[in-house]
Amino acid sequence: MKNIKPRQEVPELIVKTTKGLKWDLRESKPENFTMLIFYRGLHCPVCKKYLEELNTKVKDFRDKGVDVICVSSNTEELAQKTVEEWEIDNLNIGYGFSIEQGRKWDLYISEGIKDEEPDVFLEPALFLIRPDRTLYSASIQSMPFARPKFDELLKSISFVLKEDYPARGEA
Repeated sequence: MKNIKPRQEVPELIVKTTKGLKWDLRESKPENFTMLIFYRGLHCPVCKKYLEELNTKVKDFRDKGVDVICVSSNTEELAQKTVEEWEIDNLNIGYGFSIEQGRKWDLYISEGIKDEEPDVFLEPALFLIRPDRTLYSASIQSMPFARPKFDELLKSISFVLKEDYPARGEA
């Protein structure tokens, strides 16, 4: 049984960010969507490439009324290191998201298999959440690859907004 379905309210999400703020989904007031991206953490080269690309497109999402936050279970120290090493200072990076919270969001959880990986960590996901905190769209991965492409997502958001296309997958 899924914890969340399209058109239903998503679980609570409160994280500290590398910008020194507490980010709370309940207080988020996007024009159209909050785009919530869960990433594996500093150890993941695929995440690095993905967030580096997003860093160059975050303004395009804002122009469509989409607020963006990226979250991992990394510590504050690792999250700060991520922003510096990956040069992703346009992004809002949340950290310290617990594995238990990840399960409430239906995320896949992995155990580390290499020395540089944490003991356990969240696998990637991308959620589009309406301003009323209901789920519009979810892409949840069990591996670091096969993530939504940002250019395609921007086009899809334009279509959704123009056609007032409803959330699907709620049945």
